[in-house]
Amino acid sequence: MGTDNIRIVKITREPVELYKVLKFENLAGSGGEAKHFVADGLVTVNGKVETRKRNKIYSGDVIGFNENFLKIELE
Repeated sequence: MGTDNIRIVKITREPVELYKVLKFENLAGSGGEAKHFVADGLVTVNGKVETRKRNKIYSGDVIGFNENFLKIELE
């Protein structure tokens, strides 16, 4: 994972649920679609496959999906 494909995502509060990050960052068309991506094992958090769609995401976490990487930072 190179630093050129990591996008910084600012959040105003933590934790935030994993599927919501995918939805709000337009990696999924809807919350339901985001939940399916997570449940199907297509999403990683900090390099490990994550299947809990409501997994709590905190500042410093890196989410990977479909060759996109999102680094979460608290504003």
